[in-house]
Amino acid sequence: MSPTLPIPLTVSAARRRGILLVLAASASFVVSAALVKSLGPGVPLPQIILFRNAFALPLLMLMVVQAGGFHLLRTRLPWRHAERTLWGMCGMVGAFHGFVHLPLATATALGFTMPLFLTALSVVLLGEKVGWRRWSAVVVGFAGVLIMVRPGFGGAALPVFSVGLVLLGAFGWAMAMMSIRRMGEAGEPGVSIVFWFALSSAVLAGIATIPVWVTPSPREWLLLAGIGCVSAVAQLLMTAAYRRGETTLLAPFEYSGLIWTMFAGILIWSEWPDVFELIGFAVLVGAGLFIWWREVVRAAEAQRK
Repeated sequence: MSPTLPIPLTVSAARRRGILLVLAASASFVVSAALVKSLGPGVPLPQIILFRNAFALPLLMLMVVQAGGFHLLRTRLPWRHAERTLWGMCGMVGAFHGFVHLPLATATALGFTMPLFLTALSVVLLGEKVGWRRWSAVVVGFAGVLIMVRPGFGGAALPVFSVGLVLLGAFGWAMAMMSIRRMGEAGEPGVSIVFWFALSSAVLAGIATIPVWVTPSPREWLLLAGIGCVSAVAQLLMTAAYRRGETTLLAPFEYSGLIWTMFAGILIWSEWPDVFELIGFAVLVGAGLFIWWREVVRAAEAQRK
């Protein structure tokens, strides 16, 4: 009779690997964000999005092959993919604009409004029931945004246009997540969703790039290639993480990206967050973690019924 001890140890090891992979993925996304910021406003956003996806495609093709082959790319949901692409493009425009025009940690923190939008959208689009606790967390989370932006405080306030565009991008990511959830429920493979998004985004961004094309310098070519490759690696790491651990265990570790971006902003661009931003960070992350905790509680209650 085989001993039972190695089983929980194996599960625990898988969870530890999942946590480490999420931390590595979050750090990789921060590297990509720092590369975008290093490009500055000299390269148009459509061009950044084009090469972010074009340079990622070879690595994603390897992921398709590893997952089982190109037959996985056959889809019965082309319009769902189009919807996911448009919202994902909106998300990238908002995020990349924020990385260039706002402090890196602030742009990252504003991106964490995505779970707040997702909670509200789940009621409107999926008919899910959201209790007063999670609605309160949504309100508190957006209060954290107001603390960071502090409108009406003159020169101390963050640029409202850039903040608004980043928030619009976070809304876009939330809508993209809704599309992904629907495709997943319909049986669409994850590799198909990721690959078609990268390819479609590259095509659309390529068209948008034509009237605004700027020939990159050798340094800019290196940065664009780095953005694409690092983003693809980050996606692969995140995918591998969620194959090894439960979402309820791993999701909070994604907030480590805020710590990485804060250090990167300080060390590279001397972007020291002020008191308002630190309080806003804490409120926003706290609201997001509370929503995650309520999801865990609800899932546990549903299992007991």
